[in-house]
Amino acid sequence: MNSDRQRRAWADIDLQALQANLGVVRQHNQNAGITAVIKSNGYGHGMEAVARALSEAPVKIDRFAVATFDEAVALNMTGTGKRILLLEGFSDSEQARFLIESDIEFVIHADYQLAILKQILREHRSNRQLTVWLKLDTGMHRLGLNDSEFLQTYQELMTLTQVGHIVVMSHLACADDSEDPVAAANTNDQLRRFNAALSELTAFDPRQLDRSLAASAGILAWPETHFNHVRPGVMLYGSSPLSNVTGVELGLQPVMTLRARVIAIKQVPAGGSIGYGATYTCDRPTRVGVVSIGYGDGYPRSAPTGTPVLVRTAGTYQRSCLLGRVSMDMITIDLEDLGDTEVGDEVVLWGESLPADEVARFAGTISYELFCQVTGRVSYVYT
Repeated sequence: MNSDRQRRAWADIDLQALQANLGVVRQHNQNAGITAVIKSNGYGHGMEAVARALSEAPVKIDRFAVATFDEAVALNMTGTGKRILLLEGFSDSEQARFLIESDIEFVIHADYQLAILKQILREHRSNRQLTVWLKLDTGMHRLGLNDSEFLQTYQELMTLTQVGHIVVMSHLACADDSEDPVAAANTNDQLRRFNAALSELTAFDPRQLDRSLAASAGILAWPETHFNHVRPGVMLYGSSPLSNVTGVELGLQPVMTLRARVIAIKQVPAGGSIGYGATYTCDRPTRVGVVSIGYGDGYPRSAPTGTPVLVRTAGTYQRSCLLGRVSMDMITIDLEDLGDTEVGDEVVLWGESLPADEVARFAGTISYELFCQVTGRVSYVYT
């Protein structure tokens, strides 16, 4: 590993902050089971390291959730001792057999998956009892069965002797903005449809149903959606799933701090333009810093002039901002009021003292994307 002074661009991953954010999940619900979502390489933080840290946290989780079959296979090999849930389910019989044999839980969200499962269970007899998650489309219209399909599929799953446990689930489309009347109405309608479907099920299955509806936004803003299982995702990594609120304001701690260095300092005269496209022209003589990160490292090219950064100068972090267009390998920042800055000084792009949510708003995106698009050129340092 490179020494601190040699690193060009790196991400500090604070695993204690990750565990603390899991604690915030538990503060919002003392009883529900927790399924920690670590898809997309742990939201860009490193799936294996995230899984191990969450497995060792004081707050206990029930399982991890991933999106793709390959993620489920890789996570299964890490041996965390936690159950695994494949959110998109299987796409063919080969995948389904592997999941069943590996005791990996999966979601049924389409009729073709039920047909595959029935065929495999007819051919493959085992004493193992499967846990199957059944997804209802309550209005997001992405994955999930409609009301009649959901009811029929549940009944068919009950006839399969190897299916020992069914968890019914759905996903909220607009829970991130509870103050917007349209978004709130949408969420309330999804909750109503979910409860209506559950009522239909109790007509032929009087047992207490295991239910899951709330992801991060639901956990934080919609306690009536918590039910038996919650599925925290982005909040584990310290960012906010809610509109116009940062993770810090929600009591979350940033897990990833993305850092780079000042590699050159230029004195640009008034009227001089900076970078590709000459999108920024200095209105006064300006001291400009060139920083060793760009869109080739995952920093968003959409970040405009004015996007905040922090520069560590003379032992303290001072706020500055981008000037001009993001390049593949570099950005340029305003150092005019940071006279002590030197080549080699550290720059924070997001994380500690600079919420990724804030940077994302400038870039016209969300923190999820910032985390997930960090590339392999960036070194990861776990603490």
